[in-house]
Amino acid sequence: MAYNQMLQSTIEGVKSIARTDLCVMDTDANVIASTINSADEYRNSVRAFVDSPAEIQVVSGYQYFKIFDGSQLEYIMLIRGDSDDIYTIGKLVAFQIQNLISAYKEKFDKENFIKNVLLDNMLLVDVYNKAKKLHIDAEARRVVFVIETNKEKDSNAMDIIKSLFAGHSKDFITAVDEKNIILVKEMKEDEDYEDLDRTAKMIVDMLGSEAMANAYVAYGNIIDKIKDISKSYKEAKMALDVGKIFHSEKNISAYNRLGIGRLIYQLPIPLCKMFIDEVFPGMTPDEFDDETLLTINKFFENSLNVSETARQLYIHRNTLVYRLDKVNKATGLDLRVFEDAITFEIALMVVRYMRYMENNEY
Repeated sequence: MAYNQMLQSTIEGVKSIARTDLCVMDTDANVIASTINSADEYRNSVRAFVDSPAEIQVVSGYQYFKIFDGSQLEYIMLIRGDSDDIYTIGKLVAFQIQNLISAYKEKFDKENFIKNVLLDNMLLVDVYNKAKKLHIDAEARRVVFVIETNKEKDSNAMDIIKSLFAGHSKDFITAVDEKNIILVKEMKEDEDYEDLDRTAKMIVDMLGSEAMANAYVAYGNIIDKIKDISKSYKEAKMALDVGKIFHSEKNISAYNRLGIGRLIYQLPIPLCKMFIDEVFPGMTPDEFDDETLLTINKFFENSLNVSETARQLYIHRNTLVYRLDKVNKATGLDLRVFEDAITFEIALMVVRYMRYMENNEY
């Protein structure tokens, strides 16, 4: 469909310059692009021209041209007029369309290649052979970004990302499912993870302002072998999930900064349930009321400092101690003791992970 639109735009541009009508049909005489209102009436003559040995002919005031992809006949182009000038224009347009076919096929082949590498669908030897054939540097530094918006099948977001990196011919933008946009970005030798953060922030800001979409962006580790693109992609996917589970207030996640969330994310659900049942028999740590949970989280943020936590919550120190004692009675854990606080914090993260997995039907 995109290719047909490109052909339509091309012949409309030619018409505005040459002031003559054009039409492109496939070998079955189906109209692909046209500026002629009554193009269907030429279908029989096009079919006859397909079967003839001639490469150019004139029929009813139109010059017909055959357009090949290699040795394969792809299209028939009609241009109105039988003068030598129209013939020259027709040859130029046919040549241009032939180049468009080659360029589009190369782009399509590159996109399919990158998809297969991302999904680890190719043998190692095939990866390097295909990369060489498509003139893709196999030793360049790259990183994979995974971009997710709050709208599925968001073609507008895809268009914005493509326009954002339109000047970067060595970057690849694609999709392997209906939820995420994948950016395989080539990096310069002097670029590092701070540059990746800036790129991710630019993507989030652009999608927020242009597409009115809340976007999450995650990226994997920098790799320097094309075969490792799939590794960076898997890392970015994990970073996206871990970020949404444990740091939902943030829009950007980096695989190299996931912390303990990375470990919890890889635990099997039955083991998580066993841990929660052992530490909190008959309950889960997220069943406390919002006020208590807010108190606990603020207490952890302040490194178990009672005075500073009370000050930030605008409550008396004794009120904070009372709330912590209430948690102690309910769970048997004294959050003022470092080991108990660590146990409770991990339990909260495990429950958050379990809820996410259940809601997403993993």
